[in-house]
Amino acid sequence: MHRAIIAAFFLWACGTAQAHELTPTYPRFQYSHLEGVKRVTLRIFNKRSDVQFYEIGVFDESFEPVQFATPYRVLSVPHLTNVIFDVYVRDADVDKVMYICTESKLKRTSSVRTVITSRICSKIQKG
Repeated sequence: MHRAIIAAFFLWACGTAQAHELTPTYPRFQYSHLEGVKRVTLRIFNKRSDVQFYEIGVFDESFEPVQFATPYRVLSVPHLTNVIFDVYVRDADVDKVMYICTESKLKRTSSVRTVITSRICSKIQKG
């Protein structure tokens, strides 16, 4: 009986957890309009009503940061909307890149103390 109650609780808790989506899951770098620079295009969908801003990060296999460029490091993504964005990486650094991630950025307010942030990563498809 106790196992059934615990299992039901976990199913309920998992169903109520909301995060954001980052697609494609396994993107590939493509040529860009800039010489010596590759580009990857991603789409973020915000399922969280309590979060509007997401920070972009590019990392190697050890989750060490890799230099990159994008028009906005922090994206404004209103609840239940999509934003398509490009990430640019120098040809010399493309082989280092393993993950492109977005992390929710929470507003600091005295009335709401949300401590749950979400980080979603897409793993770069090699080859």
